[in-house]
Amino acid sequence: MIVQMRTGASTGNLEQVIGAITAAGHGYRVIEGTERSVIGVLGSAPSQDLFEHVQTLPGVEMVIRISKPYKLTSREFHPESTVVTVGDVQIGAGMPVLIAGPCVVEGRDALLQTARAAKAAGAVMLRGGAYKPRTSPYSFQGLGVEGLELLAYAREETGLPIVTEVMEPEQVELVAEYADVLQIGARNMSNFPLLRRAGRSDKAVLLKRGFSATIEEWLMSAEYVLAEGNERVILCERGIRSFDPMTRFTLDLTAVPLVKELTHLPVIVDPSHGTGRRDLVAPMSLAAIAAGADGLIVEIHHDPAQALCDGPQAILPDVLRQIADAIGPVYAAVRSPVLAQRT
Repeated sequence: MIVQMRTGASTGNLEQVIGAITAAGHGYRVIEGTERSVIGVLGSAPSQDLFEHVQTLPGVEMVIRISKPYKLTSREFHPESTVVTVGDVQIGAGMPVLIAGPCVVEGRDALLQTARAAKAAGAVMLRGGAYKPRTSPYSFQGLGVEGLELLAYAREETGLPIVTEVMEPEQVELVAEYADVLQIGARNMSNFPLLRRAGRSDKAVLLKRGFSATIEEWLMSAEYVLAEGNERVILCERGIRSFDPMTRFTLDLTAVPLVKELTHLPVIVDPSHGTGRRDLVAPMSLAAIAAGADGLIVEIHHDPAQALCDGPQAILPDVLRQIADAIGPVYAAVRSPVLAQRT
């Protein structure tokens, strides 16, 4: 349920509505607009009595029921698109952003070489795994704390904010000391204790869609983070599992415009994991921007054949530069007046 206050409603009017909501056993969230305030009612569906009572309170303009099970994530609750700011980078503000780096931090020299190449090619944020969930327990799992320290050093050298994965609730505080964005990977999308702990952090959260998750399940996972008070959530489509083994996953680009219609949160795309093939990363990157993505997160490596993780999907820095150069024209083309009239 959403309560829209009248323009000029007093603080007392707002407090009276909040009192009625909390007395009925519900939580709430207030969004302060330029002219009026909106109160979102959280928890189970409000009773008809509460719905009717709130309508009669002074200062209330209208009361609207939210049809979606995800409340804070819904565009019904938050009509204006959210812009997530990380340092000087704005995600969801217009021109799509480019995040790039190695799948996993392999060492100081290799990371610095890749970070500098990523920046030179047009990336505005650096990705890299210090902790890596791997299908096999015998595969390289990352450098842990040493990897976090190397990422922080790369940030000092390049000025690029850091995106890195956190895998357990107990890791959140540690990773947040080094990272600018906490990535929650596809395998942990439904790790609800982790989502709650990340929701209590002051760092932005990049939430990847699970490879067997429906869009509603993905948005409900985002709801866990928002419900804890962290509104800086970035959604990431990274491909879903299908029957065809020709690609690692099937990159579901239909999710991009659909999710942007359903939610106010920015949406980026991972064409590296979404395809698993470096020859498909560039075309699917441009397709993602054409679909309306707010950015890309791409894996690059100076020597993919020697990469310790996901070498077959890592591109070289010069390919990243080609993607960066093409983003602007694609972005401008899909937002032309002609196409805007068709959507």
